[in-house]
Amino acid sequence: MISIFIVFAIFILFYVNKMTNSLCMQKEIPEENQHKVFRTINILITILLISSYIEILYT
Repeated sequence: MISIFIVFAIFILFYVNKMTNSLCMQKEIPEENQHKVFRTINILITILLISSYIEILYT
C-alpha cells in the first residue's frame, strides 16, 4: 500500500511542479520570485499528500 502511495505522490509532485512552471511562464513571474512560488506550492502539496495518507491509513 505504501509503495503505491509513494509512486502516486511522486507523480503528483512532478505534475504539480510542471503546472507551476507553466503558471510562472504565463504570468511572467520574475526569476527571483519563482523559488518562493515553487516552495510554497510544494509544501502545501506535501501537507495534502501526508494528510491524505494518514486518512487512508486510519480508515
